[in-house]
Amino acid sequence: MVDSYLKNNYRANFEPGRTLPKISTSLDSVRTYQFEIRFYGIPTVPGVDLDQDTQFVLTTAAKQVGPVGGSVDEIVVDRLNDKVYYPGKFSPEALTVTFDNQLLSKTTPALWNWFKTIYDPMTGDMTKLSAPGGAGNRTFKSPKVSILELDNTNEPHAYIEMYGVYPTGVRFSEKNYASNDFSTVEVTFRYDFIDYDKINSL
Repeated sequence: MVDSYLKNNYRANFEPGRTLPKISTSLDSVRTYQFEIRFYGIPTVPGVDLDQDTQFVLTTAAKQVGPVGGSVDEIVVDRLNDKVYYPGKFSPEALTVTFDNQLLSKTTPALWNWFKTIYDPMTGDMTKLSAPGGAGNRTFKSPKVSILELDNTNEPHAYIEMYGVYPTGVRFSEKNYASNDFSTVEVTFRYDFIDYDKINSL
């Protein structure tokens, strides 16, 4: 019955060498390589101009975005030989993004100077933009980071958004004469909240 179903519904007008068989498009999935990541409201660092152009560079220079998500902790209640589980606090996981270390863009200096708002190795200052309410409306956190998932026509399909984002670590790639790769910058981020939804226009 399966063979007749496929023949009648998907290959009814198929002529080998002249036409292509009709296939189901309901199984089409989101491609992992079609994405954009956007940083909003990156803190202003003294001496570094983080304008809209720089934020756009950060958007387009992302090479790889690690898994995004978290889990709900367990609360265990013991009664004699029974164990009952209740959901506890939500614990978001750290996010790792790998950027290309481009020659002409301001991506790497912008990322490094953002990290210096958390820890400045030259002065030893920690979270120097962490005054209550932010000193002069400045804060070390980005209010939102959005990862756009694109469909096969490169139109936005869905988004993953993180709120209250700040960098916790920066790693510059290994330098090796034997390799044939571009240099990269790996940045680890922490965030407070996460959301996922489809684009309303679809």
